Amino acid sequence: MNADLLCGSLAEPARLRTYSAIVLGARTPDQIAAATGLSPAVVGKSAQRLLKTGLLTASADGLHAVEDVFKQAARSARPEIESLDPDPARDAVLRAFIRDGRLTHFPTFPAKTRIVLEYLVTSFDPDRDYPEPEVNTVLNAWHPDHAALRRLLVDNRLLTRTAGIYRRLS
Repeated sequence: MNADLLCGSLAEPARLRTYSAIVLGARTPDQIAAATGLSPAVVGKSAQRLLKTGLLTASADGLHAVEDVFKQAARSARPEIESLDPDPARDAVLRAFIRDGRLTHFPTFPAKTRIVLEYLVTSFDPDRDYPEPEVNTVLNAWHPDHAALRRLLVDNRLLTRTAGIYRRLS
């Protein structure tokens, strides 16, 4: 069930009250009517609609709420997250520091810093020289402190610097 269908099924107050009463333990139409104050006819219509949409099931002992549909709807509505690195451990580190294509903050542990820098340096072509203003532009796309990033990339020997010209090491 998708989130739209789920919300639509519970958007009508009588259906929401009916479902709530069942979640809280009411099993028969009479118990639901007593718990909600709804007429038996309204309870019957609401229960039929909730059964049709999969929010309820019926058994010999009465109506039961299918609570798993909320998890399913949340999972189906969740966008597919693209991996930043094929290695799950490295991917977890990158996800902790990179959101929506931006570096949110600098890692404090050297090993994590290295992983992030190795990812960021792929923004540079290894067969090309870059003047400093162009390096700043590329790094500004990642984080506003391009100077710190530039320094870290050079200090970690991922970029070389000679007379204001930068080059990615393979």
